Amino acid sequence: MSQSRSLEDLNVRTVVLVGGRDFGRCPLAARLPMALWPVAGKPVLERLLDHLANEGLTHVVVCCNEDTSALVERLRPVPSLTVTLMIEDLACGTAGCLRNALVADPGDLVLVFSGSIVAPPPVESLIAAHLAGEAELTVMFNPDGSDVGTDSEPAEIYVCRPNVLRDVPRGGYADIKEGLIPSILRVGGTVHPAVLPEAVGNFHDRPAYLGAVSLFLDKHVAQRQDVARGQPAIEGIVSTASGALVHTKARIHGPVVIGDGARIMEDAVVVGPATVGREAVIGPGSVVVRSSLWQRTRVGAHCKITESVLGDGAVVSEGTVVSGRSVSAEHAFEVEGLVVRVTERVKGSLSGLGQRMRSHLDGFVEKRPAWAAWSSTRVLHAIGLAAVLLSLLWAYWPTLTDLWRVWLASDEYSAGLLVPFLTLYVLWARRGQGASLVAKPSVFGGLVLFLMAQAGRGFALYFMYSSAERLSLVLSIVALVVLLLGWQFLRKLAPVLLFLCLMLPWPNRVQAALALPLQRWATDSAVFCLELAGYEIVQDGNVIHIGDASVAVAEACNGLRMITAFFVISGLVVLLVKRAWWEKLIVLVSSLPIALLCNTLRLTITSIAFTVIDGDSYRQMFHDYGGFAMMPLALAIVVAELWLLTLLTTSPTEIKPVVIARRKPRHVPGS
Repeated sequence: MSQSRSLEDLNVRTVVLVGGRDFGRCPLAARLPMALWPVAGKPVLERLLDHLANEGLTHVVVCCNEDTSALVERLRPVPSLTVTLMIEDLACGTAGCLRNALVADPGDLVLVFSGSIVAPPPVESLIAAHLAGEAELTVMFNPDGSDVGTDSEPAEIYVCRPNVLRDVPRGGYADIKEGLIPSILRVGGTVHPAVLPEAVGNFHDRPAYLGAVSLFLDKHVAQRQDVARGQPAIEGIVSTASGALVHTKARIHGPVVIGDGARIMEDAVVVGPATVGREAVIGPGSVVVRSSLWQRTRVGAHCKITESVLGDGAVVSEGTVVSGRSVSAEHAFEVEGLVVRVTERVKGSLSGLGQRMRSHLDGFVEKRPAWAAWSSTRVLHAIGLAAVLLSLLWAYWPTLTDLWRVWLASDEYSAGLLVPFLTLYVLWARRGQGASLVAKPSVFGGLVLFLMAQAGRGFALYFMYSSAERLSLVLSIVALVVLLLGWQFLRKLAPVLLFLCLMLPWPNRVQAALALPLQRWATDSAVFCLELAGYEIVQDGNVIHIGDASVAVAEACNGLRMITAFFVISGLVVLLVKRAWWEKLIVLVSSLPIALLCNTLRLTITSIAFTVIDGDSYRQMFHDYGGFAMMPLALAIVVAELWLLTLLTTSPTEIKPVVIARRKPRHVPGS
């Protein structure tokens, strides 16, 4: 194929891959596939199709599943572009979609785009980069150090010759990165990486989406300050629809796009890059920073929205702080706003309540029954303790609600929901161990620790480190233990407080660093067990082909969920059993290999079951319930481990003869 051939000379086939809904992590992605998320009021996929039409392409095949097809059909791209919708009933992978879309006529060259790209490059530059590399397949990458994604992040754009389709299996699941590329290399073909001059803004999660929005606004939003009424304080690049209403005392720092019918009320502040959708409302005194508000969202007065995405029709109540979250209409923060309003009303009446409480308590102490030995001072201490705990709950309410959403939405950290309740049970079970201790409050030490915890929290809030903010909750509890009970109680409660840390999700960088190695280990260990059992296995990346069945080991199957759950189980056992410290350490350390072993066993059994089970619904049911079955197995392994330690460390009991009765001998005459 000659490098001098132009776009008009080539018979180019274009395929756009649209992912389905994500029901596991993001509430917005569960309702709307990310390729259909809006950027400045228009779905990303529609913008991509318009770009391809403007580049001279006349026909595009869009691959999606049944749930997404109705939403894709509603798009209205440029009329000159013919869009063919190919519905995939079963998951066939990216290479499988490519195979099915081009089975009739693969053309001279094939372009493949992810549906969630906000700033696609010129088509001719993609073709030129492919022809210059003289490879069967060219993989496009974002430039190093781009604002969107990490260094050398894949742009999810591929250019290939049609002859690579022969390397795609005729049926079943096939992925480009883990299936097609290894197949090309095995037969002696070449794969060429090409770095694009600018980032394309591809995304698959909320932070990357906000980065893509920022990229789009910087490139495409012209400087306009045509506010409907008044002249608010505007700096930077701002595009405002003619039907929008921005109060004269509102402040806007671009780049910002404000949709038709949107209203930004008095003293509101919008800091870009940000988008305010059609008919959205930002209440008086609210602050929106680097966020995307979709159409018909409602933000109450004195709210703070930072690094967040508010879906269609989402409602944020007055006084609510939303940081680093995705909010759908079903997840509106009504409860948080209600708590804030009620707290503000209650604070005014607390000052007079304290003065009257002492006199009432003195009268109560005089009339107390004989069994009630508490003095008025002790009652006041109990009330003070309750007030401190309620204050801590109020201060960390946004953090607790954030943890609650993580526990419910994330499979990896769902076990964290049980940790606070298990901690209370452990404290109740060990209540007798602290009977001999005397409370010696350390006011200075407790205040220093509490100030350090709050300083760490302030640092985390300023630099958007959610993991550090959550950790400050546990550190604040440690500070309160020292403040109210003293250092002796802290030493006694240290194991329980460490166990409480298991409720916190791991930092994103740690999880990202472990996800791929764990996924690779899970696949390799499952293949080893299957081959050991006598099965003939073909491994393509993270896909296991066993007989006529193919099992894809997804990132969610990497075993991180079992590791977190087994740490909770092992930690609970360590706190409850009475063993030597080194025995408890062995049980705790062994939770990691037990988790990996159980995950490998689950994948092995699932792969074997897929060879005999027909029907996707039955396979999915077996896959889901197989994970639950590993929990009692892990607990049984821990119990067996304790039993084995007992056998190895307990010396046999020495058996001594015991005299039950002793008779005094009698003299018999004549003997």
